[in-house]
Amino acid sequence: MRIDIITLFPDFIDHCARVGVVGRARERGLLRIQTWNPRDFASDNYRSADDRCYGGGPGMVMMVDPLRKALAKVRAESGSDAGLIYLSPQGRRLDQAKVAELARRDHLILLSGRYEGVDERFLEHAVDEELSIGDYVLSGGELAAAIVIDAVGRLQEGVLNDAQSAEQDSFSHGLLDCPHYTRPEHDVWGDVPAVLTSGDHAAIRRWRLKQSLGRTWLRRPDLLERVELDKNTRALLMQYQHEHAEKTRPDRKSGD
Repeated sequence: MRIDIITLFPDFIDHCARVGVVGRARERGLLRIQTWNPRDFASDNYRSADDRCYGGGPGMVMMVDPLRKALAKVRAESGSDAGLIYLSPQGRRLDQAKVAELARRDHLILLSGRYEGVDERFLEHAVDEELSIGDYVLSGGELAAAIVIDAVGRLQEGVLNDAQSAEQDSFSHGLLDCPHYTRPEHDVWGDVPAVLTSGDHAAIRRWRLKQSLGRTWLRRPDLLERVELDKNTRALLMQYQHEHAEKTRPDRKSGD
């Protein structure tokens, strides 16, 4: 996969893309990431890529022409007509289903806004879709772009050392992830659940599914409304709810 990012702060993206899973993917040739600075396409000696708002008001707005030339360069250099994705709080909320859809594409072009945003004419004529990482405002779209790169990059075939890691992530099947434990088996803060050391793989899968269902019910009940539960998963969820009710009963004494 190739990902091009149009940004006024390419160093930020370049740094994020050198570490962790994304960095390893680049080293293996599974992910190509390139940044483009609109200032390199400015027409004046000051490399201006932003200017004051018409109509007054605080802040600056990213200009049409440098962005248009940067996008044209990306498409000419890549030989691709991939759509342009603008990272914006006004866009569709990014979720795992959208990440999976983006990960199946061969080429992504991302635009990171700054200041008061981007000239509306560029958005109307050049942007194909807008994505938001949440209902809050950042100083710029670089962090949002880095999140998209990480989320999409880790789903590329061969990126993760264990292919099952992505399949077991939270949201991959509409549920939150189950708890995970490692050594030591016994600790002053508690012991590893016995089922995980039993060697009974069917029982372990059942326990993990029950914990995922229960955690989703407790923490993100809205997600459960979107998941179709069969008879077995409904039974597991009811079992978790009963156990949780017993554990949190007001009259339950410590150690009972």
